[in-house]
Amino acid sequence: MADTDGDLPERDGMDFDVVIVGAGPAGLAAAIRLRQLAEDAGQELSVVVLEKGSEVGAHILSGAVVDPSGLDRLLPDWRERECPLNTQVTEDRFYYLRPTGKITLPNFPMPPLMNNHGNYVGSLGDMTRWLGEQAEALGVEIYPGFAASEVLYDENGAVAGVATGDMGVKADGTPGDGFTRGMELRGKYTFFAEGARGSLSKGLIKKFSLDADSDPQKFGIGIKELWEISPEKHTPGVVQHSFGWPLDNSTGGGSFLYHYGENLVSIGFVVHLNYTNPYLNPYQEFQRFKTHPLVAELLEGGRRIAYGARAITEGGWQSIPKLAFPGGLLLGCAAGFVNLPRIKGSHNAVHSGIEAAESAFAAISAERSYDVLEDYETRIREGAVGKDLKTVRNAKPLWSKFGTIGGIMLAGMDMWANTLLPKFGLGFTLSHGKPDYASLTPKDEATPIDYPKPDGKLTFDRLTNVSYSATNHAEDQPVHLKLADPKIPIEINLPKWAEPAQRYCPAGVYEVLEGEDGKKRFQINAQNCVHCKTCDIKDPSQNINWVCPEGGGGPNYTGM
Repeated sequence: MADTDGDLPERDGMDFDVVIVGAGPAGLAAAIRLRQLAEDAGQELSVVVLEKGSEVGAHILSGAVVDPSGLDRLLPDWRERECPLNTQVTEDRFYYLRPTGKITLPNFPMPPLMNNHGNYVGSLGDMTRWLGEQAEALGVEIYPGFAASEVLYDENGAVAGVATGDMGVKADGTPGDGFTRGMELRGKYTFFAEGARGSLSKGLIKKFSLDADSDPQKFGIGIKELWEISPEKHTPGVVQHSFGWPLDNSTGGGSFLYHYGENLVSIGFVVHLNYTNPYLNPYQEFQRFKTHPLVAELLEGGRRIAYGARAITEGGWQSIPKLAFPGGLLLGCAAGFVNLPRIKGSHNAVHSGIEAAESAFAAISAERSYDVLEDYETRIREGAVGKDLKTVRNAKPLWSKFGTIGGIMLAGMDMWANTLLPKFGLGFTLSHGKPDYASLTPKDEATPIDYPKPDGKLTFDRLTNVSYSATNHAEDQPVHLKLADPKIPIEINLPKWAEPAQRYCPAGVYEVLEGEDGKKRFQINAQNCVHCKTCDIKDPSQNINWVCPEGGGGPNYTGM
């Protein structure tokens, strides 16, 4: 674990029993359960949680309809503890949209798992802040604004903790005024709960070949606005989902629209990142969706109060990598525990945190450390998470292979079979095939899409919306979006795919500009980045590597 950064001063270090990267539902659930177990056993156990956002919840974005099964298990009295989840689902609505009309999909043929009654609508960010308070009350140390930027290894190659990034580094990589070295946080076990496409988790999966026996992980991009609407149009507890327009049948995705709180509506759009047309713009598809009469009439007279975007995992059961490696574990969305048909992952994130805590606590109590917690793997695959994901394992590949209409019908049949015959289902598990970055067709074989201009009332341009995410990064710091080869965007991606980074990014980070000499150049506006990770996933040349910027940078979501 020696510091090898040349002439820089050595990093200070702190030792803990368990180090957790990411203060989301998975990381905080693990921290809470660890401290619960220690208190019940009368043992001392030190737990620290690192969070790259400026505060707990600052980078949390979800719909969100929350299945309370994880919370019920972690904190059975959560309803009496003033948890901000207090709007229960009262009605499920499903639609297939046409350009101006809709087809209402009946609820009765749908598998029981699609029923949202008993679930709660609210802000996952607010729920996460509340979980942070519960963790701190139990003695967990939480350090927001500190981005874990490096994995530490012991002499045997086991994970031994993480180091936070240096602060005050100038854009040229040299120390600036106020430069401060990062800290080493060392633990007997380290949990990685960074969310979808976590930067450290991505490196660990590669280093330990954790995905050698699994399908490629699949992703979608979720884009969301929070609106305050007219009281007479607000129906707390209504949960609405749609498929179809504005996407064509071969492009996976759909919308969500949830009523909760004081006249709040959470509205968003998910586009599966295995789309093929390089001219498709997920952000613009979301803006176009809002012009549908079903949505426009609801939002008329209201106001948008927040915006954000985040990649979500969609691979499910067959894309789960090996979860345990020497000294560490993958938790929550870092491992890919989202149930795509239900559009839910927070319950599985909490379940995974509980399983990780119980596995690590047993090991530490037996005076073990830095080894492989094999029983965590078993707990996940044979427990609540595995059962939840195995039931829906064919939904995504069926959708991808047969399109929206055929795929959803076949997925419904498959989910019914897996529900009625959980040990057998229809007897097969389909493969996802190629990764999302390999799905784009060349621009010469694709049709450009003409998107309408925003009106500033119902639809908005990207940069205006980014201002509603409160995104900020420290000035004069190194760009955190690293190009393996700076020539690829103009020399390869532009002529072959019309450089799709200009369109798939929901924050306007990437531009192709033309100079006075007529030459084109690729510009990265890193200040705009909302940390969605789409570029790291979708770039067809796999030339963009997202790394953590200085701690505290990025969006500062409120109520998301």
